[in-house]
Amino acid sequence: MKLSHLNPGETGTIVAFTDLEMSVKLMEMGCLPGELVEVERFAPLGDPIAIRVAGYQLCLRKSEASVIIIQ
Repeated sequence: MKLSHLNPGETGTIVAFTDLEMSVKLMEMGCLPGELVEVERFAPLGDPIAIRVAGYQLCLRKSEASVIIIQ
């Protein structure tokens, strides 16, 4: 399942990434495999997505969130 498919309040654990280039950027921001991630809210038009990972809030575009595979 991809992070972009979660609804606000749902959580998952990061397992892998589908894009090598984007994965480097996401890992630098704290989205590491094994980290628990929670979707906090969506912007009014659905993009971007506010998530909580590694103890802080991070906003991602839906295209970036769809790169993160969660369990």
